[in-house]
Amino acid sequence: MAELGKDSAPRPGHGFRGDIEGMRAVAVGLVLLAHAGLPGVSGGFVGVDVFFVISGFLITGLLVAEQDRKGRISLTAFYARRAKRLLPAAALVLATTLTLTYFLLPATRWRGTAFDVVASACYAMNWRLAAQAVDYLANDDAPSLLQHFWSLAVEEQFYLVWPLLLIVGAWLAGRRGSHRRNPLRRYYLIGLSLIGVPSLLYSVYLTQTDPARAYFVTPTRLWELAVGAALAITTASLAKLPARIAAGLAWTGLALVLGSALLIKSTTPFPGYAALLPTLGTGAVLAGGLAAGSLGPVRLLGLRPVRAIGAISYSLYLWHWPLLMTAESMFGKLGALQGLAVVCVSVLPAVLTYRFVENPVRLSPRLAARPSRAIALGLALTLLPTLVAVGFQAAMLPSSRPVDGAAGAQALDASPVAGVVVDRVEAVTPDPMDARDDVARVYADSCLSAGAETEVKTCDYGPADAIRTVALVGDSHAAQWFPALAVVAEQRHWHVTTYLKGSCPPFAETVALRGKPFDACTEWNAGVRAALTGPARPDLIVATASTSYRIFRDGRLLNGADNTAALESALRASFSGLAGQGTRVVMLRDTPIPVIDVPDCVARHWHELTRCGFPRKPALDASLPQVRAAEGLPGVDLLDLTGAVCPSDPCAPVIGEVLVYRDTNHVTATYSRTLAGRLGAELDRVLSAPEATPAP
Repeated sequence: MAELGKDSAPRPGHGFRGDIEGMRAVAVGLVLLAHAGLPGVSGGFVGVDVFFVISGFLITGLLVAEQDRKGRISLTAFYARRAKRLLPAAALVLATTLTLTYFLLPATRWRGTAFDVVASACYAMNWRLAAQAVDYLANDDAPSLLQHFWSLAVEEQFYLVWPLLLIVGAWLAGRRGSHRRNPLRRYYLIGLSLIGVPSLLYSVYLTQTDPARAYFVTPTRLWELAVGAALAITTASLAKLPARIAAGLAWTGLALVLGSALLIKSTTPFPGYAALLPTLGTGAVLAGGLAAGSLGPVRLLGLRPVRAIGAISYSLYLWHWPLLMTAESMFGKLGALQGLAVVCVSVLPAVLTYRFVENPVRLSPRLAARPSRAIALGLALTLLPTLVAVGFQAAMLPSSRPVDGAAGAQALDASPVAGVVVDRVEAVTPDPMDARDDVARVYADSCLSAGAETEVKTCDYGPADAIRTVALVGDSHAAQWFPALAVVAEQRHWHVTTYLKGSCPPFAETVALRGKPFDACTEWNAGVRAALTGPARPDLIVATASTSYRIFRDGRLLNGADNTAALESALRASFSGLAGQGTRVVMLRDTPIPVIDVPDCVARHWHELTRCGFPRKPALDASLPQVRAAEGLPGVDLLDLTGAVCPSDPCAPVIGEVLVYRDTNHVTATYSRTLAGRLGAELDRVLSAPEATPAP
């Protein structure tokens, strides 16, 4: 992604290749169309893979040419060129992103954006996103305004290593008494194979086992840059291809790139095998273009408008995403036409940045004469946004205050109107800026299994000599009840064991995760059922889950009424099976689901909270499958505490000065604790009732 400007390509008259400039335009165009939401181009993110191959080709070509010309590679000059090329435009976009965040985004986004600026400035954004991809708590967060910096991070991490390997290869060749071109290139290719082959194998493996993380981490992407580098090393041989064969190769490569954008979907495991299409396609264009001449796609890719887009592609890539995400934060989810409009608007700052920032710095005679000056400039441009981002943390919302005995749901006991949405409250706890982190203790204790984990993790709380044992079972929507249940258990001398897995409801049917069968969930559920029905089964099972899941059955995803019926059937079968073993089962009705990000809304409308209320009926409708599934089941009791979470219409974002939700669908741990009194009373009622006859 870094090599989108002309400094890395030979100038016209010195081997300039219009097809490469055109391929930059194709790559950035695919990315922009996909990000804008254009139907049918959801795989446009493969444009990033195109950039990786081009970058490896151009940068390696420059380094190898320097070695051939001077007999050595200057790391100082190399990193000076990188600093001049990349950092001025990047620093401008980072500074602008902070400004947009402060003035246009809710304060709940400030802290995350500040951390993203630091990670982007230090070219580590891909690792931050990889960590968030496997962090269940981050799954409901809005996309970062700087998410696209991940690809730049991958490239720069590659270029920390690759020039050193070229130098080592030249040194080894010298040790063997040869500095000739062909022996040197053999050593270079050996070095590339040591990077590229393991990277490709790891990419295939990790994409299958942990696709969310595989997309961002550096080791799964290095082979794509290595493909471009290998082509640069073998240019002399590729230039000898017959023109017709080279042209066929180049046209086929272009078709592969465009076809991959249409065939690959957002649900396709990526990179892995799927990344071979755009990567090898780009490699074919680069390889064939050397000898194809006018028979190849150069006439199309070299058109002046196409090359013009290619020239500004780096700036265009930098600018489009922050503008898209800012527009979405302000106006809600954008349609395809709205997204395209924002993308078109981003052309203006891209052109201005290219004209007045990129070129003046890149072509500066003073910086060219003294590479150390360029490196110093690069360090300054890295430190400046980092320091500003750290200082940005000082901007805070009005502080919250400690929760007392009449806070949250407890306030409803004293006054039913406490649940009516109002414009202003004296304080809000937790502070909306901290709401994302206001989670149950089970997260810090690593009690929630995630992703491909199939092992049944359990966490135990309470005395070993407890008078009753309780199992809390389900996904994150079960975990959100732990703070309330923990208070109840402590008061009654109960022992609680948790059986929790993110994105995994407690039933035997296979659900989908990112459009694919979530087999790890199915296996985990089998283990949970064995534990709950074995000799050490608990006295009481408290279970719940989100009902937003899609069932995967007979090789396809169920939709609409079929999916709803399958959910009800799965819930009914699972809970009746547990109750049939003689254990009392409580199905907690899921909490109402807002149609907004509540903390973001509260932060944005601190003195107009009525704008953050949301309709009660649609918020409750999502959990109707649970209600219907529990009807008439012996040994199964449905507990519905909706009246303590959303007692009025519209549902209030703040009750008793406590923020009810920490995101779009989970209650805060603080509010959950205030539900302990009502939960305890309902559980006492269930346990005091005569046991029903177990289901057959």
